Amino acid sequence: MKPILNEEERLLEQHLFREEPDADFTLEVMQKLEDVSMVSGEDELQPKKASKKKWFRRTGMAAAVILLLGGAWFAWEQNVMPTKPGVSAVNPPLPNIPVPESLRYFNLTDDYKRLQPLGLYVNPQIEIENEGYTLKIHHMLVDRSQIVMTIEQIAPDGTNAYLVTPYSGNIHITDENGHQVATIVKETNLYRAGFQRWVFQLNDDIPDQVVVRGELGHLTAEEYTIGVNKPSEKKTIDWSFQFNLDMTKAKALSIQTPLKDTYTTPEGLQIGLTQMIRTPNGIRLDLDVSLSDELQAKVEAGWDEELEILYHLEIPDTKEYRIFNGSRSGARQAKFQVKDLSQLSGTEGHIQLSEVWDPAYVTLDAKHIRFVLDGYTLPVKEEKQVEFDLNQLYRKPVKIKQEGTEYTIHGYSFDPVQGAYDLEKDRKDTEENELVLKASSIQTGKHARENWLIVDDVGNEHIIEGVGTEIRVNEKGQSITDNWKFMVRDYDRSKGSKFTLKRTIYKQDFDDVDWAVDLPSYRSLPWQQ
Repeated sequence: MKPILNEEERLLEQHLFREEPDADFTLEVMQKLEDVSMVSGEDELQPKKASKKKWFRRTGMAAAVILLLGGAWFAWEQNVMPTKPGVSAVNPPLPNIPVPESLRYFNLTDDYKRLQPLGLYVNPQIEIENEGYTLKIHHMLVDRSQIVMTIEQIAPDGTNAYLVTPYSGNIHITDENGHQVATIVKETNLYRAGFQRWVFQLNDDIPDQVVVRGELGHLTAEEYTIGVNKPSEKKTIDWSFQFNLDMTKAKALSIQTPLKDTYTTPEGLQIGLTQMIRTPNGIRLDLDVSLSDELQAKVEAGWDEELEILYHLEIPDTKEYRIFNGSRSGARQAKFQVKDLSQLSGTEGHIQLSEVWDPAYVTLDAKHIRFVLDGYTLPVKEEKQVEFDLNQLYRKPVKIKQEGTEYTIHGYSFDPVQGAYDLEKDRKDTEENELVLKASSIQTGKHARENWLIVDDVGNEHIIEGVGTEIRVNEKGQSITDNWKFMVRDYDRSKGSKFTLKRTIYKQDFDDVDWAVDLPSYRSLPWQQ
């Protein structure tokens, strides 16, 4: 990352350095889009059969992808700061001790070296064999923020048996009265070399003693056999288990500080910092996010899954500048992230987020940490439309402008549909034509998905395919396409010349924010005493 700069240095650096999309990522996207045409009016890119015309459209789509990627990076250039030789996190050296194999597979080597000397490592020695199937719970790392365990599921022939996942709802971490005290962390790297990693994030209040319980008495294993007289065999497996964890040391070796800082964006998204937890294995920040009634009415279903809070941290004492810009290429991501959706319901719904910063990125004992909100992404639905008459386009172009992106339609033509197939004549030779709207565009990349729809004078809706090539960038960093085209299929000229063009965008990047918070510091850290 980079040292903190003064305002003059930042402005100079913004002109000298720019982050671009990862080249391998861009190439991979282009290869996957080789046989894809952008069909407006649909939520996703749909595969199409190749033809000469589709080759042209693939070329246009590739250009559109470049435009989207480039535009998105230009739009967030102010937030994703340039990359320079980084300032590493400043942490004490770790002890040179052997690390269990399953922890090494999941990049938990440093975690083990930090927690084991403090007594925050547990080997529950759980090994259950039933009907030839074995469940092993190997190792557990326990601090005030998370419980991390590695497990194995083994079939009778020694291969991996995946009979249970932590997301099935039958693994519980509770108090002695059975009340849940932890939330499962959904992970993408759940499996490694036959091992699994289960991560649970502890709630705000936890007791000194917690119970880890697996209600696994009715698992089904199916053994497949080959042969007419040897049908597959199903077995019911009982892997139920229960054991206790003493949390007194984990709680004592932590600092838990409530926060009450809130901010409401111009669009109506309220973000609150609710808690900060320092542990020997990382710093956790809890956030609460809710939508105003007006914003709730605009978002798509599942907005909670697509929401990303984009921010950076400034640490003057160690000259660290850490950017956490969600899923963007090259940006830091939280070591563990949890979205608690239990309070998501109707217009009153909100979600709770937790982000745990890896000590490799954020110094464990940093005292003066400044949280700065850079923006957020949210799938807000917004529709714009424009009416026009084909007969007036050349002398009276029409514009449709939305979220910094502008299209100007200035002409039209009727072009033959190349590659159209005539079933009656059994040959590729028809007189079918399509309406082509000629346009230009200015893109800033502040949306991730758009739908186009065109309605003719008698109310018929038509599919649109949009392509554009020869992209250039102007002095404002905007992507310009001078020869954008909208192809309107199945249009009957006898139905009139008047149209309504509708554009709907679904996901937007918002950067109209202004919020910074100095996070609480400390006098001493209990694990350093």
